[in-house]
Amino acid sequence: MKIFISGGCKNGKSFYSQRLAKSRQTGLLYYIATMSSADPEDDERIARHRRERDGWGFETVEQSSDIEQILNKCELNGSFLLDSLTALLANEMFTPDGSVNEYSADKIINGISRITENIENIVMVSDYIYSDAILYDSFTEKYRESLARIDRAAAKSCDIVLEAAYTGIIVHKGMGLFGELYEKIS
Repeated sequence: MKIFISGGCKNGKSFYSQRLAKSRQTGLLYYIATMSSADPEDDERIARHRRERDGWGFETVEQSSDIEQILNKCELNGSFLLDSLTALLANEMFTPDGSVNEYSADKIINGISRITENIENIVMVSDYIYSDAILYDSFTEKYRESLARIDRAAAKSCDIVLEAAYTGIIVHKGMGLFGELYEKIS
């Protein structure tokens, strides 16, 4: 089963996605970590996520770019949690040398397509960053537009699409499948 979950910052989607991935475990349980640390706040967030996963049986695979490379690093019959598409786009779009790759969304969409064609059980996490009416600089707007394209592609390739909101879950696609799954994780 392929599941896409999006939602605002700090609303429990990472914890919820861990439960979803664990409930679908078929072989090894992989946590695909896409965040590259840029500062102490990122370090703490990464440490918190590691503590939250402790004891769950996840094997962490660091993959901050070139996401389709997980197909070469992992056993494809395993269960995967990819957290997050948001960080992956930031890494691909805003490079360490200061340049901006405005076409990084295409690369990620192609990678997601390859992954979902080859992996049966995956949960993909993204951040919902579209609800404010603020006008941002052109780079930030390009990032938001790119993430929206990636999220739509991920949602299209998944059986279940969820939104984490106010510690609740809204089902946008796959209500019947989610109902069966919800019984397992409750």
